[in-house]
Amino acid sequence: MAFNKLTIKDVDITGKKVLIRVDFNTPLSPDGSVADNRKIEESLPTINYALDNGASIILMSHLGRPRGKVVEEMRLTMVGKRLEEILGRKVIKLDDCIGPDVESVVDDLKPGDVVLLENLRFYSEEEKNDPEFAAKLSRLADIYVNDGFSVSHRAHASVSAIAKHFDMVAAGFLMEKEMGCLDKILTNPPKPFVIAIGGSKVSTKIGVIEHLMEKADLFLIGGGMSYIFQKVLGKTIGLSIFEESYVPVVKKLLEENMDKIVLSMDYTITNMLSVSDRKYGNIQTTVDENIPDGWMGVDIGPKTIEEFTKRLNGAGCILWNGPFGVIEIPEFAVGTNRMACAIADSPAITIAGGGETDEAIDHLNIAHKFNHVSTAGGACLEFLGGKEMPGLIVLTNK
Repeated sequence: MAFNKLTIKDVDITGKKVLIRVDFNTPLSPDGSVADNRKIEESLPTINYALDNGASIILMSHLGRPRGKVVEEMRLTMVGKRLEEILGRKVIKLDDCIGPDVESVVDDLKPGDVVLLENLRFYSEEEKNDPEFAAKLSRLADIYVNDGFSVSHRAHASVSAIAKHFDMVAAGFLMEKEMGCLDKILTNPPKPFVIAIGGSKVSTKIGVIEHLMEKADLFLIGGGMSYIFQKVLGKTIGLSIFEESYVPVVKKLLEENMDKIVLSMDYTITNMLSVSDRKYGNIQTTVDENIPDGWMGVDIGPKTIEEFTKRLNGAGCILWNGPFGVIEIPEFAVGTNRMACAIADSPAITIAGGGETDEAIDHLNIAHKFNHVSTAGGACLEFLGGKEMPGLIVLTNK
């Protein structure tokens, strides 16, 4: 299916003020500087297009979770400085995102000017999808563009309610790229289509598995979400994570699709784990998929790594979402790192998405080997799970 939404290219922006929802929720270093430029760089095609075509632009984003209060460490000031360095032009960083002072600055903008509003989430109204807050944001511009695919699963004021104030809602180039790439998976993935899926909780991934079960040829399931599958099959999982309420769903999936599902055959386990303190107890590898009492799974084992990588051979398309172990601790990131490299080196079409998945790829410096690495975590999952997303619903059809 072709991307059928209006994009910034379809709108006359010359001499106009363009309000662009971006995702500049970047990781920060201890000194407050931007630790990773990727989200800023991914927004550049849309920003540069608007500037090259005679628009003045107003960028809006959130940063962190200030929960409706001004948190000094979550101001977008350092993000603005980094954007200024990358763009090579002045970025006017404001200390608020609505109000008379903001409107006064925006009124005086000339073509080529760039404004970055303050953190949207300093106002609780943003996450409440408040219509009055959205109206105040909308007064800043002639045209609204959503280039924040990664926040488009949220019914927030800058994503959803704001659309009512514009005749047309256009997508930016990052939005177009993300939706176009992921939509190909949903409609016509190259075969065989292999999904490697991990992460801590089955509750966040079950929708993707169910929605893509008919389209996929094989699921390689590891990480914390795999333990419920093992439990349903009568294996022992010790102290490993277990979401009991999903047992009926997992049982049905296994009964109907066991030929498509490959689970771990062994695990790296420990008898004590504190992720926040980076502490763990004794480590050993199970001989099979059973985890003894008093122990918990923290990574896929060597037999599983060998089997999973072998199953990637001959794939036409590989979708990877979620780590296969507790990657915050290097000793438990072995399976994830091995799988990441195997997927990256595959001649198949390779697509990866999710926050921790992206972290693993960046850590190994192999993003350039993937056909597409999504900037989105939750949004990617909801899109692949077939859910309607507030930020996509409001985009204008061509």
